[in-house]
Amino acid sequence: MAHSNTTDVLVVGAGPIGLTAANELRRRGVSCRIVDRLPARLPYAKAVGIQPRTLEIWDRMGIVRAVLDAAVPLRGQLTYVNGAERPRVDLVLPPEVPYRFAALPQYETERILDEHLARWGTAVERGTELVSFSQDADGVTSRLRTPAGAEEELRTRYLVGCDGAHSIVRKGLGLAFEGGAFPEEYMLADVEADWDLPYGYSVRAMHLDAAGAVDDVLVCIPLPGRGRYRMSMMVPPELSTAEQAAAASDGVVHGLQGGRVPQLADIQTVLDRLAPTPTTASNIRWSSVFRISHRIVDRYGHGRVFIAGDAAHIHPPTGAQGMNTGIQDAWNLAWKLALAVDGAAHPGLLPSYDAERRPVGEEVVGRTVRHASAQGVQSDPEDAGTLILREAQLLVGYRGSPVTDPPGEGPGPRPGDRAPDCGGLTSPIAAVPLRLADLLREREHVLLLYGTGLDALARTAREASGGRVESCVVLPADTPPDAPDAPAGPDLLPAYHDTGGEFARVYAAEQPTAFLVRPDGYLGARLSPPDPERLAAHLAAVFAPQVRP
Repeated sequence: MAHSNTTDVLVVGAGPIGLTAANELRRRGVSCRIVDRLPARLPYAKAVGIQPRTLEIWDRMGIVRAVLDAAVPLRGQLTYVNGAERPRVDLVLPPEVPYRFAALPQYETERILDEHLARWGTAVERGTELVSFSQDADGVTSRLRTPAGAEEELRTRYLVGCDGAHSIVRKGLGLAFEGGAFPEEYMLADVEADWDLPYGYSVRAMHLDAAGAVDDVLVCIPLPGRGRYRMSMMVPPELSTAEQAAAASDGVVHGLQGGRVPQLADIQTVLDRLAPTPTTASNIRWSSVFRISHRIVDRYGHGRVFIAGDAAHIHPPTGAQGMNTGIQDAWNLAWKLALAVDGAAHPGLLPSYDAERRPVGEEVVGRTVRHASAQGVQSDPEDAGTLILREAQLLVGYRGSPVTDPPGEGPGPRPGDRAPDCGGLTSPIAAVPLRLADLLREREHVLLLYGTGLDALARTAREASGGRVESCVVLPADTPPDAPDAPAGPDLLPAYHDTGGEFARVYAAEQPTAFLVRPDGYLGARLSPPDPERLAAHLAAVFAPQVRP
């Protein structure tokens, strides 16, 4: 067996979640290998819905422009029940949210992330499979099988399993994966339809039986290309994979199934039955039978080994929550791992991954199961505005996390909440107003100081974090241009005017306040009035103790 040199992290699985983890580790200078047992990317439009929160993440990663070039907008949903049109759902978000909903085939998402990873000098090792692993107090030893069939032993400091519903990493950890399977089977197909429905709208057409239960359904998500959709519908008996599902070796029945592939005629039969207007399907690119389960692990890792994405939670695809939730898993874990690799993490930082992300996974699994058992997302009792924000994953938060301050009371975002974007920030140099996202892009911890005369907090942040927290001043709209903190220079903090008062409004900042924004775009602390001792106490729960020279 060949033995390879130590690297910091091994990522298993090169789907969107594994690629996100590898990108974020490499961007922070962490050495990383990423392996995938498949010899090439699958050309399937499986996960296609992109949530606004994911686009915010990709903005901070530096890949959002490539996504915007490749994706199409998702503007809302057209719903039909027993042939009658129901009120249209328009996906409207508050103006300070910088991105809307989008659709992009999964293979395109993987291509963009793969190309971005190459910028860091790292490539996916395809056809390479994790066979087994063991861990001790100092690291993880993994056995890999290469495309040639040879075995390699790899020593790393950490292992991250992003290897899907049948995860070898999850099984190796012995984690419980409780839940069940839905009896229904679905056909998935990437086809074109010649109907004249509004551009950018998904279609959900249902038939209800006499008792009001859904007994037939067609869901169509627009894809890039004229009239192109990812369609899903119930499977006819002749395409059933029930016997194959019953024989699943690990008892987990989820995802694309083998067996006879649905043909264009199978898709057309359902369209003839449920399409809201007569249409002909054509140009089928791929199709498959798909089964759905709902499961979640009892913990997101143990010791030096972690899991993310479908390895940790699987559920119905209602609302396009799966891939997006997994990407946020990887995003949350990567910055914490990077600090741990650098020896700069408090011992409680890595355990906070499970504390923060598992409750999110539990909520998503529960909500998507409820939606799948009813009549879709629109069956949710929440008001429309809150429902859309939740589906956009803009309400995901970590209040009560062991590495965020207590949220306290009052208006505006609190510790554990997403740090919202806003516009109208000006400087003596920038000729156009900037957004807060421009200030945070590709940065780590950032201390936003709203007001003047807050240099002491910036010094505290720098000293308590070993220089890992950057500071930036946001000057109230009424601050004179010649205020001491107003100009930016080599010996002063960078400063931006809240010219239109948008920052003050969105953040409910009426007096000098400090906001600590984490690398994943959530508030770790809100200090009003600003207090260096409170800031130092917060940072002491995130960073390793600083050794003074």
